[in-house]
Amino acid sequence: CHRPSLLRCRAFKQEAGGDDEKPSSPPNEPRKRRKGPLYTLKAAMQGLAGSRSAAAEVYGGQYELAVEKAEEIFFSVATQVGRYVITMMSSGVVLAVGFQLSGGDSQTDALIWYSWLGGVIIGTMLGANSVLEEHCKAGPRNVVITGSTRGLGKALAREFLLSGDHVVIASRSPDSVLQTINELEENIQEGLSVAKKKQRETLLQAKVVGTSCDVCKPEDVKKLVNFAVGELGSIDIWINNAGTNKGFRPLVNFSDEDITQIVSTNLVGSLLCTREAMDVMQYQEKGGHVFNMDGAGSGGSSTPLTAVYGSTKCGLRQFQASLMKESRRSKVGVHTASPGMVLTDLLLSGSSLQNKQMFNIICELPETVARTLVPRMRVVKGSGKAVNYLTPPRILLALVTAWVRRGRWFDEEVACFFLL
Repeated sequence: CHRPSLLRCRAFKQEAGGDDEKPSSPPNEPRKRRKGPLYTLKAAMQGLAGSRSAAAEVYGGQYELAVEKAEEIFFSVATQVGRYVITMMSSGVVLAVGFQLSGGDSQTDALIWYSWLGGVIIGTMLGANSVLEEHCKAGPRNVVITGSTRGLGKALAREFLLSGDHVVIASRSPDSVLQTINELEENIQEGLSVAKKKQRETLLQAKVVGTSCDVCKPEDVKKLVNFAVGELGSIDIWINNAGTNKGFRPLVNFSDEDITQIVSTNLVGSLLCTREAMDVMQYQEKGGHVFNMDGAGSGGSSTPLTAVYGSTKCGLRQFQASLMKESRRSKVGVHTASPGMVLTDLLLSGSSLQNKQMFNIICELPETVARTLVPRMRVVKGSGKAVNYLTPPRILLALVTAWVRRGRWFDEEVACFFLL
């Protein structure tokens, strides 16, 4: 009634190891086997690998490698699912118990079930973040960021490097590019000096290079693409971050040069860069992803005193919608990234005292925003995704805690900017 199996011949055993070879366990003692579905599957896979030993020798151990790879993937997925389920269930239990301790009784079972549902939702969010965090460790990605020698662009570049990615920075000034590369390389070395083993392995993969590029000039954009492909081999993520504003004032006070530069940098530059990036990515095996930066006016709302800037961002939103339909079957994903209000020169140029007092409530530092955006950019899939920092919950939290945020960045009287 038992399934037959092949056993080694005693003569073969003596030939291989002699009579001095001792068994790993007493002959009368049954071998202990670990129980559980994971170990059962593992044993079956190892048995399959053993039964194909002759073929494995012929093919250079490909069976063993395949089994090891499948086992690694299976255990990784099982671990993530386990974490997800445990987090989801424990969150629901905590909320239900807390409700009972606060005065719940048998007549309020419906509310207890609602609290359980809330726990499931919170657990789902936490579990998803856990999986995202694990997935973000994979890499490296090859990233190109325009306008990345200061402000949010530099913060994004630094955050990608901390994730072990390869980054190309670009700006109109060659001196700014060189200075930023040196600064970011110093950041990597500082991180290596204090990093633990796993983080150190990640940082050792990081690479930063750069070149000058005026995104308003087609020939410069083509050179940037060629430079990135030559240095990195491919482009996984392209971020159109270059932009300008020229201050807060009525349209009649903007010069011809101001209007031309704003429209050329914000709108024309994004069009040129997106075209060149998509032209390269569509022939790559894994495709790629292009991000255009949202800003004030992108949703069609009015932007008094920044009418030119707002019109370019509104144009980018229409551009995004058109590309979504054009690239429906393409391997290239087109997305938007909305950093919200970030304390950069672009935001502060020409702002009034009243504006700065409002900035205390709603604005964040570039580094804070980058830490939220980069992990989501690294794992984005498909097309048409919106990666936002200033989400409705964050806006609500900022308004509720407005009294705490007063004077956070600017003094209420002299409007001095404080950076700690």
